[in-house]
Amino acid sequence: MKVALVSLNQVWEDKNSNRLKVSNCLQTIISRSIDLVIFPEMTLTGFTMHVEEHAECPETSETVRFFRDSACKYGVYIGFGVILKAGLKAANHFIIVSPEGKMCADYIKIHPFSYAGEDQFYEKGKHLTSLEIQGVPIGLSICYDLRFPEMFQALSRTDKLILNIANWPERRVLHWKTLIQARAIENQVYFLGVNRTGKDGNGLEYQKSSLVVSPEGEILRPDSINEEIDIYEIDPALVEVCWENFPVKNDRQVNFYKEII
Repeated sequence: MKVALVSLNQVWEDKNSNRLKVSNCLQTIISRSIDLVIFPEMTLTGFTMHVEEHAECPETSETVRFFRDSACKYGVYIGFGVILKAGLKAANHFIIVSPEGKMCADYIKIHPFSYAGEDQFYEKGKHLTSLEIQGVPIGLSICYDLRFPEMFQALSRTDKLILNIANWPERRVLHWKTLIQARAIENQVYFLGVNRTGKDGNGLEYQKSSLVVSPEGEILRPDSINEEIDIYEIDPALVEVCWENFPVKNDRQVNFYKEII
């Protein structure tokens, strides 16, 4: 499976500019036979709390329609983040659409980032979300979820790849890289983290730090197209080899963990 990670330098709260950036990225990689392209959290806005201005109706979302049309145009699966209305609040979504324009998965962030006040504006997700692409089971997560390992143990019961899209600031980038590597090792899966670059409207700076870690904990080297686009070749069969050769999950004591938690 060939995957493109796009470390988009998002223009703060400017959907039109970011749509143009996304289209340019897709045009750049279309000739490379990519199976899946992944963009950062809240792709067209950046990590904003201004939900009244930027949250869209789920049924009529222009952002969802844009990515559906783009997936059809370029014949590729696309993963993206979007803010959709949810009652009195909004919800932070990670959606994947197919080359036919079908919505294959729609995950809502389970752990809003309360440190930044996200929980005041965004509802918590209540369900784990997975999908299959070319027969490969894939689990979804968003940014701050990365700090909560329990959900990844659940996803990795079946999923061979786990994706995380983020707006993770440079000042905590060591945590980002370390946690992704840990989640890959402890779950024996490929873990793909897609982070933005640039600077947001709150003055936070973001370092290029998107990466892919193998089930054995190896940080893979990409084929870098430019400052934003990195392409990776992933072999899902390696996950099963790891599970068979070093069956860590067989020794988990789930009932005991429930008692002590």
